[in-house]
Amino acid sequence: MITQLHIKNFKIHKDTTLTLKNITFLCGQNGVGKSSIIQSLLLLRQSFQKNRLDKVLSLNKPLCYVGYGKDSLYQFAKNNEIIFELVDDKFPIDEFCYRFDVKGSGDKDFIPKIENKNIANKNEKKSHIENEETYKNFSLFNKNFQYISAARTADYVEDDYGVDIEKQISAEEGKAELTAHFLYKYQKEQVNDLFLHHSDKKNKKLLYQTILWQREISKGINIIPQKIGTGYKITYSFDTDASPKGVTSEFTAKNVGFGLSYALPIIVAILSAQKNALIIIENPEAHLVPYGQSKLMELVCLAAQSGVQIIIETHSDHIINGALVACKEQKIDKENIIIYQFNRDEKQHCAEITPINVLEGGRIIYPPQGFFDQISKDRKILMGF
Repeated sequence: MITQLHIKNFKIHKDTTLTLKNITFLCGQNGVGKSSIIQSLLLLRQSFQKNRLDKVLSLNKPLCYVGYGKDSLYQFAKNNEIIFELVDDKFPIDEFCYRFDVKGSGDKDFIPKIENKNIANKNEKKSHIENEETYKNFSLFNKNFQYISAARTADYVEDDYGVDIEKQISAEEGKAELTAHFLYKYQKEQVNDLFLHHSDKKNKKLLYQTILWQREISKGINIIPQKIGTGYKITYSFDTDASPKGVTSEFTAKNVGFGLSYALPIIVAILSAQKNALIIIENPEAHLVPYGQSKLMELVCLAAQSGVQIIIETHSDHIINGALVACKEQKIDKENIIIYQFNRDEKQHCAEITPINVLEGGRIIYPPQGFFDQISKDRKILMGF
C-alpha cells in the first residue's frame, strides 16, 4: 500500500506531501490541484506500461494527457526538476523516487529521467525499482490497479489483452469502456467475503454480487452482460409484477439512466479487487442521487477496510458523509480514512492542502473554511441571517 506521495514542481504543486491511507479523499474547489495528484500516479503507470519509465516520463496516453513538458512544470519553479516520490509500506523509503528534467523538453511529450542520486554505481548497486519482482508486487504498476475517471462511458468495446491478461476495466483515460467485457468474462469469479453485507451470501459470484449492490441504488434491477459478435454489451431489466415473466424487457444502458452505468464500473472494480489493490475513482457521485452515493460509499468502505487502497476525488458531501456513516457503523476504522481539502495559495499560485482527520464515531471537528459549507451559507441567506 502506498503510504506517502511527494510531488515537487508539477503543475500547481510547488512542494506537496500527502499521507495516503486505505481511503484518501481529495476535495476542494476547481483548479486547485486535485486532478494533478491523480495525474502524477497515472503518468508513472503509463510510462511504465510503455517500458519507458527507466528513461522518460511519458506525458500522454493511454491513461492521461498532460500535453508537453512546459505544461507539466510548476510555473514559478526555481529549477527544471520535477520530482515524484512514493513510499510503500513493503519497500524501503528511497525505492520509488523519480526525478525528471524539463529543460530542453518544453515542446516534447516526454521528460527525460534524471538518474537516482541514491544509486552511486549502477554496476555495483542496482535499485530494487529495476527488479521485476518489485514491480510485480507494487500496486501502481501491477494488475491489481483500476482507474475510473469522471469521463466513464457505456459505449463498451472489446479488448482481449486488456481484460484477459491485464484484468483492466479501462483502456484509455479511465473511461471504463471494458466493463461489459470484464463482467462477462469474470462474472463467475468469487468475491471477497469482506465485501458482502447482504443477507444472501451463498452466491458469491461477481455478477450476482454486482446485481445486489446495484439494487442498493435501483431496486429490482438485473444486469445482463452479453457477447455480441466480436463485441460486448450490457442490458438491464427490472423485476415487476406487471409481467407474467416477473421481469421487464431488456433495456440498453443509455435507456435506464446514466447513474446506473456510471456506478457499474466502480462496483465491478471494487468487488473484483484483491487485497493491496489500488483503485482511483473520480467523481463517484456522478449521476447518482444522495441515497445511491451513500450506499456506494458503504461498499467502498468495506473494501478499504479489507485492505484495498482507494483514492477518490469528489465534489459531493454525500460521498464524504457516506464514509463517515460507515465509520460510525464500524464498517471502517477511522485510522483508515483521511480527507484533504485543497485550496490555492494566491501569493505563490500553488496548491495549499489541509488534512482532515476523522475522529471516533465518524466525527469531523474544526473543518477548514470551504469544506462543503455551501449549504450552511445558503441556509443563512434563506433564513435571513
